[in-house]
Order: sequence, then C-alpha cells, then structure tokens
Amino acid sequence: MIRTIIWFIYFFVHLLAISPGLLKAKRLKKQGKDEELDEFVHITARNWARRLVKLAGGNIIVEGKGNIPENEPVLIVSNHQGNFDIPILLGWLDMKIGFISKIEVKKIPLISTWMEYLGCIFIDRENPRNAVKMIITGAESIKNGQNLVIFPEGTRSKGGPVAEFKKGSFKLAQKSNAAILPVTIDGSYNMMEANGKIITPATVKVTIHEPVRIHQNNPTIDGQELADITRGVIVKNQDVQSKKQ
Repeated sequence: MIRTIIWFIYFFVHLLAISPGLLKAKRLKKQGKDEELDEFVHITARNWARRLVKLAGGNIIVEGKGNIPENEPVLIVSNHQGNFDIPILLGWLDMKIGFISKIEVKKIPLISTWMEYLGCIFIDRENPRNAVKMIITGAESIKNGQNLVIFPEGTRSKGGPVAEFKKGSFKLAQKSNAAILPVTIDGSYNMMEANGKIITPATVKVTIHEPVRIHQNNPTIDGQELADITRGVIVKNQDVQSKKQ
C-alpha cells in the first residue's frame, strides 16, 4: 500500500514538474522546429514512463527489437493486460510512438496536451462519423512517419485470455499501407490489476514479432482476417510463455 501511495504522489508531482516543458514544446512548434520538438517530447515522455514503471517495481524484459523495421513507420498492435502497458511501451520500445486513445482521455489536463504533442489520435467510439474521420487522420499520420499503437481488444484483459481483435482499427494499416508490428505483453497485469489495484513489483516480458505485411501484398484482404492473423501471432507467443512458466 505504501508503494502505491508513493507512486501516485510521484505521478502527479512529476507531471506538474514537467509541465513547464509544454511551454517549450509550444515555442518549438511555433518556430517550426518540428524535429527538435519531436525529439524533446518523446524523450520527456520516455523518461517519465521509465521512472513510473521502475518506481512501481517493474522489471521489463524486451525481446525482438531486431524485428522493428528501419526507416518506415508502422502500426504497432499489442494485447492489453493492464494500466502499465502504455508506460511500458513508451519507455522500452525505443521508438517514437503515439497511441490511438478514447476521446475521454482528452479531458484530462496536462496529460492530454502531452499526448497531442506525441501524435496521439483521439477516437469517439460512440460517434461513427468521428471514428471514421480519426481513422483517416491516423492513416495520414502514419504515412507522414508517425508510429501509432493500438490495443484492438478495446479493454484490458487483466490477465485473462486475449479478447478478439476489433477489425476497425486495422483500417489504419490498410489505408496507410504500413506494416503491422505485433507486440505481446506478458505479465503487466501483475503490477496492478492482479492485486486489487495495489501496485506490486513484477517482471513483464515484451516480445516484438516480425512485421505482418499480408495486406501490403493483398490490398483486398478482409479487415477481420487481418485482425485475426495479427492476434494469432500475439496469442501464440503468450501461450508459449505460459507453458515455460
């Protein structure tokens, strides 16, 4: 319990401490220094994410970094076990990434502004017209060099089976023609969800798989088939890890 209290205090104090950085980000954007802005925002976010995970007692093991394509943006598709998945990916993928996020997050002060600078896309799932518009915006963002992360289960599994992947978000890959980079997160739910929301030290394994490119060679592939293929890669690896344990 003490670790949890300290963690939440640190979360908000550090968020306030780095808030002056938003002024620097705004200035860099106004000056048109896009590369410097991009570097500053992602380094700030990565460092913050790493500190949060380490303070929680997370031991992160990453395998498969050699599978990350060079010089091309990708759609990163991951299973979603718990609240720590986002800082884990931010801190340990060693990639400049943004997230596809639900629109409600945009109402959170400071965090939403940092997310906008990271290149995150906010989707209103209750508004089909907005969702379609944001998918198009996201696809254009990927074409322009932005790596985006999606959690196509739509919710956290909290250690349960990986839910079926919703096909809608895979339009980001189909419309941008970007490779899909599957990522398996194994064990993040042990840091919070498995303990009644009490933060607990745990080892988390992150496996980066070979890119899925079937849609690049077959543009007419059904979105659900593409979602199922990607899920299969992620689930297979999670099953292998479970057997090892």
